[in-house]
This record gives sequence, C-alpha cells and structure tokens, in this order.
Amino acid sequence: MVDSPLLTPLYHWHQAQGAKLVPFAGWQMPLQYAGIVAEHLHTRSAASLFDVSHMGQLLLTGQGADRALEQLLPGDIVGLAEGRMRYSLLTLSHGGILDDLMVVRLPSQGAESRLHLVINAARRQVDEAHLRAHLLPDLQLEALNSRALLALQGPTAAAVLAPLSPKAIDLPFMGAAELMVGDIPCLVMRSGYTGEDGFELSCAADDAVALADLLIAQDGVLPAGLGARDSLRLEAGLCLYGHDIDEQTNPMEAGLVWTIAKHRRDDSQGFLGAASVLSALKNKAAAGARQRVGLTLAAGSPPAREGAVIENLAGQPIGVVTSGGFSPSLQLPIAMGYVPADVPTDVTEGDVQVVVRSNRYLAKLSPLPFVPTRYVKPNATKP
Repeated sequence: MVDSPLLTPLYHWHQAQGAKLVPFAGWQMPLQYAGIVAEHLHTRSAASLFDVSHMGQLLLTGQGADRALEQLLPGDIVGLAEGRMRYSLLTLSHGGILDDLMVVRLPSQGAESRLHLVINAARRQVDEAHLRAHLLPDLQLEALNSRALLALQGPTAAAVLAPLSPKAIDLPFMGAAELMVGDIPCLVMRSGYTGEDGFELSCAADDAVALADLLIAQDGVLPAGLGARDSLRLEAGLCLYGHDIDEQTNPMEAGLVWTIAKHRRDDSQGFLGAASVLSALKNKAAAGARQRVGLTLAAGSPPAREGAVIENLAGQPIGVVTSGGFSPSLQLPIAMGYVPADVPTDVTEGDVQVVVRSNRYLAKLSPLPFVPTRYVKPNATKP
C-alpha cells in the first residue's frame, strides 16, 4: 500500500496559483509555476516566495540544551548569541553526516536555553529519533508540526519586507527574531538557500495562507517552486542532503571545514564522530580521500546529472557527479561532484571529462560558488 503524500498548509494555495505539483521527500510540492528558468532569473533580479513547509522544525529547550546539542555537531552552539543562527551538521560516530541543519538561539526563559532547529524534510524522523536517543531526558524536544515555513528570497526581499515588518530589515545575515509580519506573528530568519539576500518566515500553519497572500501581493514578488530552488542553490555551490552529502560523507571531503568551530578542532572527543572528522582535517591527503569540486561544461554540452562519471583526460574514472543541471545565470551546464583529493583544481582548461549518455564532454574544474553570493553585509544600506 502506497502512503498518501503529505500536504503543506499551502497545498490548495499552490493549486490556485497554477503550480505543477510533484512528490518530493514524501510531500506534494510545487515544482514550478511560470517555469523554472523564469522563476530562477526572477529570484536573481527581484524577489520570489518559496514554500519550504516540508522542512522539519524542532524546539529544543532546557537548562544546558545548548551544551548538549553541541556534543552532536561540530559548530559553536554554546557561544551562539541570542537572535543568531548557525548552519551545522549532525555527525555520526564514524564521521558521516546524518543531516545538515540550522540552529537558532531564541531568547532564554530563566536558566533554560531555547533552540529552534530547521532540518531536512527527508530526515525529519531520523533526526528526531537521533536527538532523542542522545539528549538527556530532562531536555524537551518538541516537533513543531503545526508550523509552516516560507522563504522570501532575492535582492529586493528586504525592500518587500520593510513596510510589513520594519524590524526585520535590521536583522544581520544569520540573524533571527520573533516579529510581526503585518499582523502575523513569525520567527523571522535572515538566511536562505539561493545565494541571495532573503528571509525565512516560520509561522503557525493556520496563518500560512494569509502570510503567502500578504507577501505575494507586494510589488515584484512571484511564487517559485522546487525547480528554481534547486538551480539557485547549485549556482551558489550549496550541498543538497542525500546527493552531495550523506551518512557516508565526511565533512572535510565535502569542503565543510568551516562548520567546525576553531576552538573545537583539537578535541577528538568534542562531538560525536570528532575523531574521524578531525583526523580527516589533519590528513587531507590520506589514501582514498576525496574533495567536492565544481564543474563547468562548455556551452552546448548537455547537463551532467547526478551519477554521471567523471574521468581524467586519459578516460580513467576518477569520480562521480552528485548534483548537476543548467545554470540560467551563466547559460552553461554546471555540476558538483567528488574527485580524489590529489586532483589539482587550478588547471586552466579541460581539466576532466564527464560521461553523459555514453558521450564524453570536457569540463573545467571551477571554484565554488559558480555565481557570487549576495547575502546582506554588515552596515549595508537599508532599503
């Protein structure tokens, strides 16, 4: 018997907007409205509204909740200030990545820490079970299943939000606050998965339609689906769990060394899997070590999709593509994948070749991100 797909609070709203709906991670989600390329380019030039309510939201509370969570990931959670958020990784005992997530420190209640976690849709049950198995029983972990999550992304996102929530535009990049957006209470987080400035808005599920209507009514805001979300994050060089990172991926080979707080890089017992992760950090040339790289194919080449084999110029397989597609911004096929750590990444032309439908195409090893990110900078001029 096939389980029915889960529906976000905006399912019928998407239908009314003319979305093409597809199954994704057990959910029925909008793939596109006007078209993936159009939505991608609109996000790069103005502002788009994404429904990301399929993502899991958890609330971890209790005295010492920050220190307890820090034992399960390599980031600095104890030192995370109230109203700030951090991207981090839930690691496993062998150093693999259980999931990547966002951690927001909310204002404390007395001596109790309050941490809002945003996790991947396909890992909701796995992550929750992992956390419950490793956290002390006197801490409270609540699955916020009655909340929705919307993302407003693009260079005009702040200008759009300014009249609706004036305090929101004072948030720094990776800042968060509980604010009103119009007359709707939200947890507003300044971050995003597109490489652009933007905000993610967590609200009660019952308020999701009203919030979407409010945002889409603003000048220049259009809805966008999962197709544009994926092409945008690929241009930004960001990992997609289950593709570019998974339980067999060490953070070091994924190029995620920056997620390890500097003061935790000498403590092999500091977090779950620390011995393996830190060993990889200190011995990047170990036998079998890999590195995540960007690949740019020539105009006119077909996109190299996940699973495409990467070869050296002698035709020997050296790696595999984990994410790939067409870049609307660059008008070129781009991809990410893994190759041995000793493959030089500073060759100028025709570094490798990829096999697409039994044909070989030259590809250039490219630095990430493919398109420069435009997150808000400190002291940026307000809209």
